[in-house]
Amino acid sequence: MTDHAVLVLRLAAPLQSWGGPSRYNRRETRPQPTKSGVLGLLAAAEGRTREASITDLVDLRLGVRVDQPGSLLRDYHTAGDRRGLPLPSAKVNAKGVQTKTSPAKYTSVTQRFYLQDAVFIAALRGPAPLLERLEHAVRHPFYPLSLGRRSCPPTGPVSLGLQDDAELPDALAAVPWQASAHRRRQVQTTEVHLEATVEDPAGDQVAVDVPDTYDLKTGTLFGRRAVRHLWVTVSTGRQATEPASGKASPADPGHDPFALLGW
Repeated sequence: MTDHAVLVLRLAAPLQSWGGPSRYNRRETRPQPTKSGVLGLLAAAEGRTREASITDLVDLRLGVRVDQPGSLLRDYHTAGDRRGLPLPSAKVNAKGVQTKTSPAKYTSVTQRFYLQDAVFIAALRGPAPLLERLEHAVRHPFYPLSLGRRSCPPTGPVSLGLQDDAELPDALAAVPWQASAHRRRQVQTTEVHLEATVEDPAGDQVAVDVPDTYDLKTGTLFGRRAVRHLWVTVSTGRQATEPASGKASPADPGHDPFALLGW
């Protein structure tokens, strides 16, 4: 009996956004869920306040599998004062009153980036008692769950349950393909090769997405973690077919340069 387990989450929604250090009027998204975003979802599920410690969550090791990469959406906004007055600045005067922009600025432009129709599998490895508690919380969340931003609620159940202790690549390979029905109909092969990123102390890449707090008063500083990229092979559930003589068949398409785009 091991004292560790793996919690598996399905992160799917019409829109999701996994931001990094971007702030103010331009908020970008990374192509995969970040550790900060996933841990934030778990903290919300448990009902932790923004000031609460997240030390136990930070120690969990994260792996992410890209079942459907989705496409990038830019949400472009302009805003102004309906009375035609200059917009307020970020500064306040000695009396604590927000000052106007100088020189006067009458239009504010904001850009927000989202992933459309993306589906990810996130696997978190750590102490079994902690993950059992988190799994229950995800199924019965204290606060509404969101995928990166409050405007991005998930589609369908988020928790796919707990697995016995396993290395993250093995845990990700054990989860059936979770792509949407229209994507599954496009694929005629018996297997798909899915991109994955796993947290690994010996990894040759660095991700800067480990939060120290979610406290808005102090702000979040992002720490580093070592990761490595790999491919995970998963069954599509289709039966193998006989290939046509001398030609690549739907069951054996050969090299597909557009596989990562979800085409």
